[in-house]
Amino acid sequence: MSLGKAVRLALQEIAEPGRAEAMRAYMKSSMPFLGVRAVPRRAALRRVFAEHRLESAPEWRRAVLGLWREAEYREERYAAIELSGHHLYRDYQTLYTVPMYEEMIVSGAWWDLVDELATHRIGGLLTAFPDTMRPLMLEWAHDGDLWKRRTAILCQNRFKQRTDTALLYACIEPSLSDNDFFARKAIGWALREYAKTSPTEVIRYVNAKGITGLSRREALKNLPVA
Repeated sequence: MSLGKAVRLALQEIAEPGRAEAMRAYMKSSMPFLGVRAVPRRAALRRVFAEHRLESAPEWRRAVLGLWREAEYREERYAAIELSGHHLYRDYQTLYTVPMYEEMIVSGAWWDLVDELATHRIGGLLTAFPDTMRPLMLEWAHDGDLWKRRTAILCQNRFKQRTDTALLYACIEPSLSDNDFFARKAIGWALREYAKTSPTEVIRYVNAKGITGLSRREALKNLPVA
């Protein structure tokens, strides 16, 4: 049995169909849900991934994209994201994965699919390959696609003291005039995470740029208003 078939079977076995419609409504998803909760989903996928090892980076990428492109239920896309970050394939996180992640970000086009890729996969590549990924994030920050812009903004969310402040601001600023909720939320979230390391700098930046509304509230959520 292929990995893709094993994943689908495992998800179907633990599905709770009575939950599916509420999950779909909450996520505002056009793709249906099976009704699989996160904890049993992750446990089932760990077992399936351990039983179906992939022998090369190209095979792993094909498996990830196969799950993603052929998904009939949203949990199958969650499985593709989990496979993309599985520890067995850590060494496969190279620049060759960028087109795969770009496809997933653009076609996923919703926060539950994009944010994990932004903060863990693209962020990891930025750490490993800064000379290539930094200019790419600057390019994405100006892209017409909202979710690539959001990815560029969020990709350093886990960096803490390693945050490249100039890159963070350069990725935020093309979206400062964007009124889209997901752009505004991303700006605030990225600044709030950086504020855990440099609160005074975030207050300064928010005030200097005249950031208002949702982005300001999110950025200064845990800080004294200045």
